Amino acid sequence: MQHLHREIESLKKELIREAGLVETNLHDSIKALMERDHDLAKEIIARDKDIDELEVEVEEECLKIFALYQPVAIDLRYIVAFLKLNNDLERIGDLASNIAVMAASLALKPQVEIPEQIPKMTVLVQKMLKDSLDSLVDMDGEKARSVLLQDDEVDDLHHSMYATVGNAIKSDPDNVEMWMEIQAVSRYLERIADHCTNIAEDVEYMVHGNIQRHQGLTD
Repeated sequence: MQHLHREIESLKKELIREAGLVETNLHDSIKALMERDHDLAKEIIARDKDIDELEVEVEEECLKIFALYQPVAIDLRYIVAFLKLNNDLERIGDLASNIAVMAASLALKPQVEIPEQIPKMTVLVQKMLKDSLDSLVDMDGEKARSVLLQDDEVDDLHHSMYATVGNAIKSDPDNVEMWMEIQAVSRYLERIADHCTNIAEDVEYMVHGNIQRHQGLTD
């Protein structure tokens, strides 16, 4: 049992290391977008392979623990949650890389004012990621639950982008591709928020054993 708990603690450290890489890539992809930094965007795209490799390592460690220790009860709950967390972190890393792809492309196009929804979404999404990761590090169910309350605001901003981009295309039909790339950034941010929500739900599950998916917050 002692060996199992050491393995779980080691696995948690690997997840936290992966989370740090993901958080850095998201921050830098947003910076590349807002500052039109083509070189930084390309660097982020190249760095994504480090997250992919770590995701595979964490998954293999989880499967090894299943095979060697056949965990039950709370230990089983932790390993199952770690597997799901690992997948969400890797997906956030992919989406951060997708934002970097858009940033690299937009940096070479005519400069326009980014719609106000995008910077608002970036602030919210980075906070959601930070809070969900803090809840993981501290095993803080209350902080995890607070993340769930932030997702609706991101959704609202994303939905409002359709009208904004539609109007922009009407007034600037020569740059349809550019405006569609800006819309894509909004979609990627909204999806990152969803994955942050998943992480928070998994932390809630680890700490309290409560499954939040498909439930309202007032249950």
